[in-house]
Amino acid sequence: MYRVILDPAVLIAALISARGAPRALLAAWMDGAFELLVSPKVLAELARVLNLPKVRPYVRDHEAQAFIALLERFATLCPDAASPPRATRGRNYLLTLARSQAADYLVSGDAHLCHLKNAKAPALTPRSFLNRLK
Repeated sequence: MYRVILDPAVLIAALISARGAPRALLAAWMDGAFELLVSPKVLAELARVLNLPKVRPYVRDHEAQAFIALLERFATLCPDAASPPRATRGRNYLLTLARSQAADYLVSGDAHLCHLKNAKAPALTPRSFLNRLK
């Protein structure tokens, strides 16, 4: 079974829209298609973004709390790793987490991550990873 990290932006897209690859990935995880790895930093970033004024019209507070609780309960909670690589901008913690937890994939809509060469865990777009699951 694949060990996978979903970028918080992918998780938010899955929560906001009932259609698309992010929602299909969330459903696939809930059906047991892969192991979802999260960390305190991933959950904190998710909570932070879900609290932003631009997101509030799409996600109610109780929905955000329930979503985070679902992830805390059913995803695999991993410790945050210490030293992030310098390979990319603000998503270093995701690369570090992927490396420290021997993740098979990092799923992100961030084009910069998806074009990194020599990453321990290849970064795929939600659609690419969904196709790989099929």
